[in-house]
Amino acid sequence: MIRCELASDFSISRLLVGLWQIADMEKDGRTLDREEAAGALAPYVDAGFTTIDMADHYGSAEEIVGEYLSNHAGPREAQVLTKWVPKPGPLGRDEVRAAVQRSLDRLRTDRIDLLQFHTWCYFDPSWLDALHHLVELRDEGLIRHLGLTNFDTAHLRIAASSGIDITTNQVCFSLLDMRPAGRMTEFCLARGVRILAYGTLAGGFLSERWLGRSDPGWERLTWSQMKYRRFIEATGGWQRFQTLLRAVDGVAQRHDSSIANVASRLILDQAAVAGIIIGARLGENVHIEDNLRLLELELTDQDRQEIDEALSTLEVIPGDSGDEYRKPPLLTASGDLSHHLEELSSPYPTRTASDGRRLALSGTPWEDLAGFSRAVRSGRTIWISGTTATHGGRVVGGSDPAAQTHFVIDKLEGAIRSLGGKLEDVVRTRVHVRDLDDWEPVARAHGERFGTILPANTLVQSGLVGEEYSVEIDAEALISEAGEHTE
Repeated sequence: MIRCELASDFSISRLLVGLWQIADMEKDGRTLDREEAAGALAPYVDAGFTTIDMADHYGSAEEIVGEYLSNHAGPREAQVLTKWVPKPGPLGRDEVRAAVQRSLDRLRTDRIDLLQFHTWCYFDPSWLDALHHLVELRDEGLIRHLGLTNFDTAHLRIAASSGIDITTNQVCFSLLDMRPAGRMTEFCLARGVRILAYGTLAGGFLSERWLGRSDPGWERLTWSQMKYRRFIEATGGWQRFQTLLRAVDGVAQRHDSSIANVASRLILDQAAVAGIIIGARLGENVHIEDNLRLLELELTDQDRQEIDEALSTLEVIPGDSGDEYRKPPLLTASGDLSHHLEELSSPYPTRTASDGRRLALSGTPWEDLAGFSRAVRSGRTIWISGTTATHGGRVVGGSDPAAQTHFVIDKLEGAIRSLGGKLEDVVRTRVHVRDLDDWEPVARAHGERFGTILPANTLVQSGLVGEEYSVEIDAEALISEAGEHTE
């Protein structure tokens, strides 16, 4: 089995065993027999698929792996990767420790090889609190390495530029979803972060089973198929998808291979990809031999050109990696977040002034020192004070002006949401940069976040308070007459 070295003390198999299907297998309320499921996992590890990927919410996946490690492990050492997906809201040190300890107990181990963190929203800065607490647990030895999952490039940049050592980012990456091949790959290559790719077979749609089939609609689809059926719709629909399948099948037949292996090999060969995650339905379907043949497959320039031509007929999935969980269109199984969480809470406390104005406070030292609110709402208008990349006692984003800009915009969004609006309500921004040489990365970051909103904008050079700050932004928002934004 070909391996990828992620650090001097840590390597993974390039094909990882993904246990997300355990949740689907247990969806009817039954629980898999842990001993039998652990025994079914052993052949994968014995064949060289030594890296096991799971999450705290994949049914009993962590308990099954704990059973494997305790009673079924063979001579090959397994690498344990899990995820923590907390609900929105404050994440204190004790809560973070409890979550990690819960996974350790389930896995029956004293250290997680790679803990991957997911957040539902960026406008609540508690995600950064959680990452800093996870760094403390890594330094204690409870975690070997720290990764992210479903992060976009901007917020991967914020974390990395804030001094948090990120090893991997696990994102959806397939022929239907090539978003990570752009800004994400460029940033990862520059910063030494590796991509773990999931969804490479689009819930099994990228296979001979669906070649030449008529549109199946939505009935009788599995939970995973419902999710990736939305990706097919977003890229242009079933007939365009069939064009892609025919192109991939033509390449597969030349190599005496399968559509699944060609589709997977194309992603495995992407520059920043460390490995792809192959789903396993323990005790049901085993594709070990076919997966091993994937590693022997070598695609030619002609192969890639033919598939690129088919890809050019598809619509591009909008946004950046992870946006399918945070922005319309929500490309999830249900088409919304109802099966993931109940609501997104407001990040900042608010109060009503004696004259009826509503005030939002982010809790930075500057607000108490100078006596101002982060944002003020009167009627349909919200004014947001000059905002820097401050969170608690930290300057977020280090010396990276783009990272600081993205975090400032997150704070603006958090303040606006706390007062009943949304970022799309912004009609005016004023950007102040300390060093005029930073205007372009700051402007580009502003463009990434406001490119479809297009508020009035001014950018000027200013003498900011605090040499550690590269940028400060204030804004105005006008809530639409349709009513307040509610989560």
